[in-house]
Amino acid sequence: MLLITVAAAVTVYLLRYILRGHIGDRIVRFLVNAFHFQNSDALTIYQLVFRNNMDMILFAVILIFLAILFRFSVSWFTKYFDEISAGMDKLSEESDAEITLSPELDFMENKLNQIKNNLEKQKKAALDAEQRKNDLVVYLAHDIKTPLTSVIGYLSLLDEAPDMPPEQKAKYVGITLEKAYRLEQLINEFFEITRFNLQTIVLNKEKIKLLFMLQQLADEFYPMLTPQEKQVSVNVPDGLTLWGDADKLARVFNNILKNAIAYSYKNNVIDISAKQQDENIVITFTNQGNPIPREKLETIFEKFYRLDSARSTNTGGAGLGLAIAQEIVKAHDGTISVESNPENTTFTVKLPL
Repeated sequence: MLLITVAAAVTVYLLRYILRGHIGDRIVRFLVNAFHFQNSDALTIYQLVFRNNMDMILFAVILIFLAILFRFSVSWFTKYFDEISAGMDKLSEESDAEITLSPELDFMENKLNQIKNNLEKQKKAALDAEQRKNDLVVYLAHDIKTPLTSVIGYLSLLDEAPDMPPEQKAKYVGITLEKAYRLEQLINEFFEITRFNLQTIVLNKEKIKLLFMLQQLADEFYPMLTPQEKQVSVNVPDGLTLWGDADKLARVFNNILKNAIAYSYKNNVIDISAKQQDENIVITFTNQGNPIPREKLETIFEKFYRLDSARSTNTGGAGLGLAIAQEIVKAHDGTISVESNPENTTFTVKLPL
């Protein structure tokens, strides 16, 4: 627009100078030579046609000039929109090549490349999560066959031998019941996967006595701790309370403690501590065990992720425990994190008071 304004001003000045200068004499000479007018008649015609209508002529020339300049400037300007449109089309292309625009559009080029990188990361993360989920479903389906085969086998033996000795019958019934429980657990894993993908977390908040909740949680894990000679130590100030959904927070602490028990050394004491820190309550779960590799600390809260991918579903769950814990903590406007070194591993949950 600045270019058009300057060009118009210069054009007006030049036209006025030219039409009122030597160009007038040339027009008169042209009329005399071409049409054989007298010099006085040619001057009169120049005066009537050109000089008296100078403003109209200038106005017409300026309009034509502006139209040409405007058409040129619009085509020059719209090429940027064409570049941006082409760059946006490349966002959906599966290519590692970066989007390149004119130097004047550096800011837009950087923004489009940032969006492209984010989309590629999200797509890769979704594909990885889907692949882990599919692998897990395959593992679970395979593992379901094992206890189911055992249940059918032992029930068939009991059915075929009704006069089986009581001791042997009790043994077979015990094994069948154990396999049935395991089958139930695996089926629950399937429901867990579906529920995690579909449900929206709705909180029913209430006042929670944290010491009572964590002590009760430790007591519930006693049958799991005893065979491994492990213990849980709860260090929480009496009277410390927080506002939240008791059932869902219990699930968070349950998942973290279950993970700590699974990966801690034998004869280990798992420490559960809590304290008030400014306007937050900080709960920590600390255990001694093999350190979590640094590269896996960032992915440990992902869906369907299990620290030890070689772990069978006999000892590991669906890889949803910590992911669900993170979702519940986020719903409470809190944070969950983990630190690990050769000495111990600590999960930290920070919740608003």
